[in-house]
Amino acid sequence: MKAYAEMTREELTAELAQLKETYKSYQKMDLNLDMSRGKPSVEQLDLSMGLMDVLSSDCDLACEDGTDCRNYGVIDGVQEAKVLLGDMMENNPDNIIIFGNSSLNVMYDTVARAMTHGVMGNTPWGKLDKVKFLCPVPGYDRHFAITEYFGIEMIPVPLTPEGPDMDMVEKLVHEDESIKGIWCVPKYSNPTGYSYSDQTVRRFARLKPAAHDFRIFWDNAYGVHHLYEHKQDHLIEILMECKRAGNPDLVYKFSSTSKITFPGSGIAALATSPNNLEDIISQLRIQTIGHDKVNQLRHVRYFGDIHGLMVHMKKHADILRPKFEMVEKILEDEIGGLGIGEWTKPIGGYFISFDSLPGCAKAIVKRCKKCGVKMTPAGATWPYGKDPFDTNIRIAPSYPPLEDLRIATKLFALSIKIVSAEKLLRDAGKAGAIIT
Repeated sequence: MKAYAEMTREELTAELAQLKETYKSYQKMDLNLDMSRGKPSVEQLDLSMGLMDVLSSDCDLACEDGTDCRNYGVIDGVQEAKVLLGDMMENNPDNIIIFGNSSLNVMYDTVARAMTHGVMGNTPWGKLDKVKFLCPVPGYDRHFAITEYFGIEMIPVPLTPEGPDMDMVEKLVHEDESIKGIWCVPKYSNPTGYSYSDQTVRRFARLKPAAHDFRIFWDNAYGVHHLYEHKQDHLIEILMECKRAGNPDLVYKFSSTSKITFPGSGIAALATSPNNLEDIISQLRIQTIGHDKVNQLRHVRYFGDIHGLMVHMKKHADILRPKFEMVEKILEDEIGGLGIGEWTKPIGGYFISFDSLPGCAKAIVKRCKKCGVKMTPAGATWPYGKDPFDTNIRIAPSYPPLEDLRIATKLFALSIKIVSAEKLLRDAGKAGAIIT
């Protein structure tokens, strides 16, 4: 089929009429499908049911060093859990704090502490006239929600297949002392699936921020979430690179087992420099006497070590890979060559990023919703939910069963075609031109 922009007005009008007839058939299906969040599927959750069996009332709940996991204490996490997550994050266990179930909660608390009490003796952000954060776009909506909640001004930075536009990042942080941080999902980014290049990581480590309390919020949420065994992205380890560059305190690195075991009952971790650790733990002692050590022990005994965890992740990949490949194939079959959209083809992570013609994303999502398919709101991948081009849509293939995902993706592609054809006809009508 011709690209839509190459069709005559008559051809495109006929195409649109046929598409709308097909759309009516979907409206009659009474669908109720959810592609809005990157949730693990039931089959993925079932992979971790063995967690429920590793501890029982007759188990020894003591760590190797004798710590009784049933009691108070050990504010930075049990040593075995620090070793396990340290191996997963490629960091020294001595540079890690183990928290509760959610890395997002750790990120929120880290911003909150900076707002109320400052970073390593610097003025609390909440007492400053202006605080700004850099936000690679498209990016993770929940990151943006945290900074928006605290009234921090967000500055969009274009995300490329190599990572954020580092020329822009370097210039901004060097010139503006009110810029206190940047959100990063460096591996299999949400939503594009891009991983930062070696050069990008090295440039991050060598930033020269005007603000002494500037921090890189390095959310390595998908560090072990590969889709293929022999085709994987690899990152330079950021903390070691920062130390090598003479910037040891520049990064907070976050991770968790949320999409490895049970999202609501996993364990989260923060890795950073000794100076940052001392600063955080001094404040953490006021907040808690310790996190859930029983759950930390449960994870350690279930996986054994990093090798057990990686075997587990291959099982996740076997479930996710067919879903990603099916979405990509349907998009290629349905709209490939029509010139009405582009999408990423990630080899890891949880999302596919789709870019429509300018001004079409909200209308596409709305058409899907009218037929019973819920997607992430258009604009969610930008600060304040405002995509200035109205093009980006995040596709989350993980949760629906394959057949539901097939139907939802077909409807998504149909909605893209309808909205795009309407736009091109509308634009041609405004210009008084014929589409040729």
